[in-house]
Amino acid sequence: MSELSYWNLGESISLRDAFGRGLTHLAGKRDDFVLFDADVAGGTGAKPFVNAFPEKTIQFGIAEQNMVAAAAGFADTGIIPVVTTFAAFGVMRAHEQFRTAIAYAERNVKLCCSHLGLDVGPDGATAQMLEDLATMRAIPNVTVVVPADANQLMQALPAILDHKGPVYMRIGRSPAPIITEPAAGFAIGKAYRIKEGNDLTLVATGVMVARALEAAERLQQEGITARVINLATIKPLDRNELFAAARETGAILTAEDHNMLGGMGSAVAELLCQTIPVPMKIVGVQDQFGKSGEPEELAERFGLTARHLTSAAKELLKHKKSPQ
Repeated sequence: MSELSYWNLGESISLRDAFGRGLTHLAGKRDDFVLFDADVAGGTGAKPFVNAFPEKTIQFGIAEQNMVAAAAGFADTGIIPVVTTFAAFGVMRAHEQFRTAIAYAERNVKLCCSHLGLDVGPDGATAQMLEDLATMRAIPNVTVVVPADANQLMQALPAILDHKGPVYMRIGRSPAPIITEPAAGFAIGKAYRIKEGNDLTLVATGVMVARALEAAERLQQEGITARVINLATIKPLDRNELFAAARETGAILTAEDHNMLGGMGSAVAELLCQTIPVPMKIVGVQDQFGKSGEPEELAERFGLTARHLTSAAKELLKHKKSPQ
């Protein structure tokens, strides 16, 4: 079995490409999982796996509710179902089946969905899943994982397979910059501090991590040092890293390709307001549906670019308390 090939820093790679590559590599090493597909393997990036391992693929057609319910029963055999589809179908259409048949019973199913956020681009509002983090993190027993780039997604795959219990993982569709080294590894529940800073902390997830890094560089040119945290697990949160950020920098800016209501920023705010309250600002889509367009055009329109993060950070600093 050849070694898994990662991408170089600075390359722009879709996370769904990593999903297919990583899953195919793992299938050559372990026999404890199968792929459940809803006739969208070409869209989710799972096509290389389907071609290489047809005997480990179960095709359900466009019947996502049936697929998720079947995954619950299949998990009782001891084999792990990796369920793949678009988030609008896997999270919303099959919500009842996932909540009741999988999460309630703590069955060992991994729901890996593509087509979410403005990252979907031209497919438009109906495919741009901007509510999935709010929906999935509110279900008990569910772990929620959001890799920042293709390298981290391939690191996350064996971690979610090894984790016992339901997992929801976001898979981006459009090319995203490679910002993580393979040596960084991945652990569920761990946040990754990828840039040091003392004036405030940018907590970002998914495609927004690269933009947060760019914003931090812009701020540094103005004499503002921003810590950047890659929050690759939304549930459970890395309490220690977030507590340290609040105590040591005194201000938190969150950034996500998701509705600003109920998402990652809300999760961080819920934690800190009850423990170490500091000035916060949540950057996300402002409680509205998306539109059709290229991902970068949509990020500009909806206020999710590095430029917008830079402005939001400077506004937040106006409310930061001075050290005693």
